[in-house]
Amino acid sequence: MGKIEGVRIKNFGPLKDIVMGKTLSNQKGMALGNLTAIIGPSGNGKSTLADAFGFLADCLEIGVEAACDTKNRGGFQQIRSQGVEEAIKFELYYRETSTTRPITYELEIDEDGMGRPYVKEERLRQRVEKRGWPLSFLFLQSGKGYAYEGKEGGADDNGRSVKGEKVDVELADIRKLGIVTLGAMKQYERIEKFLNFLKSWYLCYFSPDAARSLQTAAPQPYLNRTGSNINNVAQYMYRENKKEFTKVLKEIQTKLPNIEKIEPVKFDNGQMMLKFWEHGFEKAFYSPKMSDGTLKLFAYYLLLHEKNPRQLVFIEEPENGLYHQYLSMLAEEMLKSVGTGFSKQLFVTTHSPFFVNALSPDHVWVLTKGENGFSSIKRASEYDFVKELSEEGVPLGDMWYSRYFG
Repeated sequence: MGKIEGVRIKNFGPLKDIVMGKTLSNQKGMALGNLTAIIGPSGNGKSTLADAFGFLADCLEIGVEAACDTKNRGGFQQIRSQGVEEAIKFELYYRETSTTRPITYELEIDEDGMGRPYVKEERLRQRVEKRGWPLSFLFLQSGKGYAYEGKEGGADDNGRSVKGEKVDVELADIRKLGIVTLGAMKQYERIEKFLNFLKSWYLCYFSPDAARSLQTAAPQPYLNRTGSNINNVAQYMYRENKKEFTKVLKEIQTKLPNIEKIEPVKFDNGQMMLKFWEHGFEKAFYSPKMSDGTLKLFAYYLLLHEKNPRQLVFIEEPENGLYHQYLSMLAEEMLKSVGTGFSKQLFVTTHSPFFVNALSPDHVWVLTKGENGFSSIKRASEYDFVKELSEEGVPLGDMWYSRYFG
């Protein structure tokens, strides 16, 4: 369990310094909710913001140097904001439950004398008491520093131990995140929990063409980034709980336009494929023959019905390929899915006022680009009269489309 209440990103492309929600450095901010939508004109940084989350996920999986080069990022110099010599910096303000004390994760990535990116500084902080400045239970500079075992303890900013068991640490590879190495050890319980939270992130780049590809029979619990394993996920859900999976399919089919029934078909080789019955047709269609829009909607609804959901999901522009009248319904289903607890959090970038119409001003953040080429971000509720008009029944997307804000 857990969710991000705030994030700060510095020196990452056009995001020279943006803050969303409540962070250690911005305690007056209102915490992010379970659904956060990011809007703004093309070229203002929405894709970069999504890629910042993807970059962190890649740093976990393959290390910071490879993360700078993968997905056509072009290396550290191409990622870092133009004209900036400082490190790329991230700050995540995270809380496991409503009753636990928040944890701050700070990460700095810079380049060494040979131009290779490395982890310059990494820190995890948490207050020992309800009040007071948070203590560091992980602090590394160029791979050297300390960590604290167990559930309690930490050091102040001068390195003085206040409570707990302090362990000196030196990493063998400064291009790997310290939380990856230490989070694999049970004695560092808080680091392990935070690492598991980051590992649960899902960055969705769903592709209908990928979803049509035939996969070998191999049950898989989660959709991959492109959705190419959609039938494997169906196979897994069918195997684990046929009755529950049938129930999920019945619920999803009511939300897909012109679909009468969805049924899983299991072949002799163990492979599973989904069969769709459309209004007006006597014969059913298999999933590879379905339209882009139907496949996309089905994938999104399947994602929202995960039995053990990923804790953070980031979706870019779900409106692509979808009829505009379906978007408000999709947004409402997303709100219903994430609820108010700490089990799931959803970030979405969108250009669609129809999607935004289903949201409140507190859900929506607006990215704009200044004359210096760098982006700034602001909550829709912070614009004059937007919250008041929304409470009077004026749809938020209509206000945005009419250029009332943003």
